[in-house]
Amino acid sequence: MYDELLKQNFDAVVVGTGPGGATAAKELAKRGRKVLMLEWGPARPVRGNFLQYLTEQLIPGKSLLLTPRILGMVRGITPGGSSLFYYGTCFPVPFDMLRERGVDIREEVAEARKELPIGPLKDEMMTPMATRILESARGLGYDWKKLDKFMYQDRWRPHHRFGYYGDPNHVKWSARMPAGEALRSGAALVDRAKVSRVILENGKAVGVEFKKDNRVHQAFGTHVILAAGGIGSAVILRRTGIPDVGLNYFYDPLISVCGKVEDLRKQVNEIPMSAGVHLDEQGFMMTDMALPFMLDKVFALNVFKFHRLFESRKTLRIMIKARDVLGGRLTDRGGVRKNLTPEDKAKLMDGYERAVKILEKAGAKGIYKTWTLAAHPGGTVKIGEHVDSRLQTRFENLYVCDCSVIPEPWGRPPTLTVIGLGKHLVRCMTGEKAAATSSPLPAAAAA
Repeated sequence: MYDELLKQNFDAVVVGTGPGGATAAKELAKRGRKVLMLEWGPARPVRGNFLQYLTEQLIPGKSLLLTPRILGMVRGITPGGSSLFYYGTCFPVPFDMLRERGVDIREEVAEARKELPIGPLKDEMMTPMATRILESARGLGYDWKKLDKFMYQDRWRPHHRFGYYGDPNHVKWSARMPAGEALRSGAALVDRAKVSRVILENGKAVGVEFKKDNRVHQAFGTHVILAAGGIGSAVILRRTGIPDVGLNYFYDPLISVCGKVEDLRKQVNEIPMSAGVHLDEQGFMMTDMALPFMLDKVFALNVFKFHRLFESRKTLRIMIKARDVLGGRLTDRGGVRKNLTPEDKAKLMDGYERAVKILEKAGAKGIYKTWTLAAHPGGTVKIGEHVDSRLQTRFENLYVCDCSVIPEPWGRPPTLTVIGLGKHLVRCMTGEKAAATSSPLPAAAAA
């Protein structure tokens, strides 16, 4: 069926269906443009079970990447990308950082905020464990507040489990939703399609090459938008003739700090990251972090806490996510070569020590910290260095729209920022918005 589809010439071929790609596809399709979405992952229904999570976010070498020092980084390989499995927390956009590079997305973000279900949790959705941590942190002087969540709270019911493994109740927003809107507006989707490179003619992007069903295919379009994530987009660009991407990036390292309480029990409807605090000067944030039964076991096993395997319901957990220093490199196959610096480790240790005091005040015992992970890598295809203020690369009609274009680390989940960039890109592409003049990018390499 897709063989006939690929004979067409599209207005835009969008590679990846995370927040950036899905938003761009939706906005283009709404404007009557002919759009093809290519997604590496399988377009299976959202079941919300651990098996789906395992196959779409924890496959070593694909969705689970390890550094040489065994720091693990996860990404969702599925329609919707990592947003299918994220914790649905909305953080402020680094407007100043982007404006310094000629990208002003204030209007686009304001528009997104009106369209999306963003807001702090209703009081009845704050569970006893999240509330215990909040009260303890405030008692120690922290400005611990409810966090904005991407959740349709009117759909929530007390018996609903949070969508850690994808949300079949459609309470948690994910990029599958705008991808679905794009399809309803006439866009097409080919799943299980791994894009290898962009096809160029006379310095212009005209399509992409991808593999599906053990065959190599090509799809052609007037514009190509790479939205394959902080790792995937850089790898595709290298194979296309831009070798200097994938260097000096960030990946937001995190740990969690756990303690056991005897007077509370985790409820089925715990919502992670209900509240927290961002310590900008210290370079990290702290939030509550409830985990489901299976993930709690994985975290305990990673640090050999075998005696804690059956204490999940008694566990209070705080996450510390740090703003790491730019560094490292990606391999040509997408391997992650980046180590924590002494500065990165000091931030995580500062957070750990503070979290211990919060948990102790909350009545927790047997406190320990977990293995270091990393999430949403970015800065591999930076604005001002690899793409201009329109998000166009040095090749005409080839754009990038995902976390990879964010030029500096700021230690926060980037979902709203990337959605705003998706809207910005489409307005620039369609002539609705004149992007600020950017410094010329380096000349394109010969394709």
